[in-house]
Formats: sequence, structure tokens, C-alpha cells
Amino acid sequence: MNKITRLPIFDCHFHIISKNYPLESNNGYLPDEFSINDYYERVYGYTLKGGAVVSGSFRGFDQTYSLAALKSLGAEFVGVTQLPATVSDEEILNLNDHGVRGVRFNLNRGGSAGVEDLVSMAKRIYDLVGWHVELYLGTESLSYLEDKIPALPKVCIDHLGISDSNFEILLNLIRDGLAIKATGFGRVDLNVEETIREIHKVSPDALMFGTDLPSTRARRVYSDQDFYTVLDVLGENEAQKVFSENAINFYGLEKTQA
Repeated sequence: MNKITRLPIFDCHFHIISKNYPLESNNGYLPDEFSINDYYERVYGYTLKGGAVVSGSFRGFDQTYSLAALKSLGAEFVGVTQLPATVSDEEILNLNDHGVRGVRFNLNRGGSAGVEDLVSMAKRIYDLVGWHVELYLGTESLSYLEDKIPALPKVCIDHLGISDSNFEILLNLIRDGLAIKATGFGRVDLNVEETIREIHKVSPDALMFGTDLPSTRARRVYSDQDFYTVLDVLGENEAQKVFSENAINFYGLEKTQA
């Protein structure tokens, strides 16, 4: 039995793309379809314990696809969506009832609410339903968010922070409780192995593994080698926290995984 088959993962970051639901062109880009069946075919052989289906920039504020995907995927999966600042409490509560557990701010590509609404929305939504904020950052985003992120009740950052240009800022935020996704290795501008090693050294609870499938606009799509990169850097015992345990705790899914 190989290690992909043996070690369970919670895929904390992937996208489902169906043209049966609204898509918005982002900087001239529209993704190809990537159905739930496509996703399951690609992760065939993995011991999948669940995951987080994430709204990309091309989804805008549409919620219909998220709800349809979560209904098909089941209770072991959660949604991370994009919301306008004007969203009502009623809609947030409805999304929560259907399995959404986070609100994403795409500060790299757009398609979400803006940074000016970040702190107020984060506090309002956390107080209402306990969701986290997810940040997809541009290369220099951390330099101007350094003072805002500590004010967020619960937050994670996508794709190892994208760049190592403000790595010390990132490590300081991780020391204060920031979670970070070990995802999108084919789109980052940093040394993946060294970044994983340093983050895990600062906080063994911070990193959460995901495939980033179907790797839209990445220079390189997800490869099984990405799984083995985490395993090789951390060793099996510590990697297991990153592959599943940290994310299950972060998303509050302990009961569904019992």
C-alpha cells in the first residue's frame, strides 16, 4: 500500500467549475469545466476524508453552484464563498445551514469584496456564524495588511502566502494564530520545502494541505509529488497533521470525522 492510499487527507482547497451556473470573466479568463466527477477521478486512490470547495474569482458572488456542490459532496465537505459587503444576515445564516464555513477575499485577482470591508465583514460574520476569513494575497499584500490581520477573529491565507517577499511578517502572524494553506505549489514564488519547514517549526497546527485542483491559471497543475513534498519535509507523523488533522479542527468537523 503506497502512502497516498494509506494516509488520509482533508483537501482544504479545490474548485468545482460547472457552466450550468454563472461564471464571470476575470481579466479575460474563463476556466474549463471541472465537475465533481472530474475531481473524484483525479483524487482516486487518495484516502479522502473531506474537503473545502472554494469560490474562485470567476464565481463572483454567485451562491447557487456552492450549494449544489455541497449537497452532492456531503457533510464531510465545507464551502468557502465570496460575499458582498451588503449581504444580509439571513443569507449568511442560510449559507451556514448548507455547509458554508468561510468567506474569501481575493485580493490577488478580485471578484470578492474589497480590503476596505475586510475587518468589518470578518467581525460581523464571525459573530453571527463563526466563519473564518480566507485571504488570497498578491505578492505585496502582507505589507499593507500586517496591521489588519490581527484584528480578524479567525483567518487563513491561501497558497503559502504566494511569495516570500514578506515572510517574516507571515511567520509573526502565524505565531499569533494565523492558519495557512499548503496549496498551489505550482503558482507560488518561493521555496516550497523551506517554507513548509519554517512554518511548521513556528506552529505545527498552522498548515493545511490541499490540491488546489484544477489549478486554474497556475504555472503547473497539482501533482502527486506535491503530496510527497509535504511528506518528505515533515515526516509521516507530523505530515498527518498537515494532511488532515489541522484542517478538520480548523473547520470544526471533528464530529463528522469521528
